[in-house]
Amino acid sequence: MTREPRPLRLAAFVMNTNSHIQHGLWRHPAARQSEFDDVSMWIDLARTLERGRFDTMFFADVVGLYGPAGGDFAVNAREGLQFPNHDPSVLVPALAISTEHLGFAVTSSVIQAHPFEFARRMSTLDAVTRGRIGWNVVTSSLEGAARNFGADRLLAHDERYRWAEEYLEVVYQLWEGSWDDDALLRDKASGVYADPRGIRRIDHVGERYRVAGPHLSAPTPQRTPVLFQAGSSPVGRRFAARHAEAQFLLSSTPEKTEELVADTRRLAVEAGRRADDISFFLGLSFVVGSTEEEARRLEAEIDSYLSADGFLLHSNLGFDPDTGAQLDPDTPLSQVRTEGLQSHLQWLRELDGDREPTIADLARLSARLRGRVVGTPEQIADALAAWQQRGIDGINVMNWTLPQSFEVFVDHVVPELQARGLARREYVAGETLRSRLSGSDRLPERHPAAAYRSRVSV
Repeated sequence: MTREPRPLRLAAFVMNTNSHIQHGLWRHPAARQSEFDDVSMWIDLARTLERGRFDTMFFADVVGLYGPAGGDFAVNAREGLQFPNHDPSVLVPALAISTEHLGFAVTSSVIQAHPFEFARRMSTLDAVTRGRIGWNVVTSSLEGAARNFGADRLLAHDERYRWAEEYLEVVYQLWEGSWDDDALLRDKASGVYADPRGIRRIDHVGERYRVAGPHLSAPTPQRTPVLFQAGSSPVGRRFAARHAEAQFLLSSTPEKTEELVADTRRLAVEAGRRADDISFFLGLSFVVGSTEEEARRLEAEIDSYLSADGFLLHSNLGFDPDTGAQLDPDTPLSQVRTEGLQSHLQWLRELDGDREPTIADLARLSARLRGRVVGTPEQIADALAAWQQRGIDGINVMNWTLPQSFEVFVDHVVPELQARGLARREYVAGETLRSRLSGSDRLPERHPAAAYRSRVSV
């Protein structure tokens, strides 16, 4: 069925590090990502994205190294592959006061922060940004990350999602149930700043957490930040169907992506939500030329910088998870065991069609998985319109170089998208990130977080 064109939601997929997705490109003469610790570069980028009417700046993050835990990290260091990196949540306030409309989604794992502290930090960011904050909920797939926070090893994949369920239960109670909407008075005449009758402890007692409360932050514009999620394993899809408002996808094939979107929407309905309660953002990178010939020349230049070692390491699949030993290059990917990146592994296998790829194919396939669109602005707009027909709501734009990739996209592709009705022309004053995506500042009553409003005046 052909859908009417509508504005695509635009996110910039970035990370506060040297080499995020396109490994090796930090060496390009136009690249400034090696200056990731310079806040002025990020401020300039945020302003560029706002000029392009992007919805959000989506920050990835990790709290461990790729590769076997306790193993050699020479490639990580040489490539600057997500190492070193900085906490994106600390960067956001500088970007927020330098912009007016742009949203900011930050990645944070359930393993890295206690839910009480995390809820307070996100409420602070939602207040600072006046309702422009989102959270990418992750469970961490890196063995080293688990050990950095005191675990003997990474928990099993499905067990980490059980952990995430309780984590969300705690933060939902704090964000949605601890304060009534009218409890904050700031009444100088009566001398009452907040009405204690409208504030309550949550007294959560669960398998992992005991949290008394009350939430130390008063209600913010969105209360709960916009909930992003990226896992597409069967368990990850069910988790997204219950909780996510936006899901980030990487492409294998258009057909598989369309099936994945349709299945997750079906699961959302089964969970008591609406099929359109989740927006799907497809990760794509772009090589833009004034002619197709120029675009292909620029693509060849980009490819000359790609690092096979970087892509192989980032796949996090080329070693035995128990011993850390490198796997035989001829090992089929179907025989690779992993407690993390299960959806990533499935996408890689799908890229080779009926052929069974091996460990030796990992670097090549990983580079292909970062889906790229090459051509003129008109050709790129055609491709994005076709993806929209597959059920995609937005694009998570992945850069080759910072800030140049986004400057080119904003200056040359966005005007073509706007001319076709595929990109917004203006922001709406006072919009929160959630209202821009769904039309409301607050989560709808059908979302599981709303269950904790039963004691709250709404």
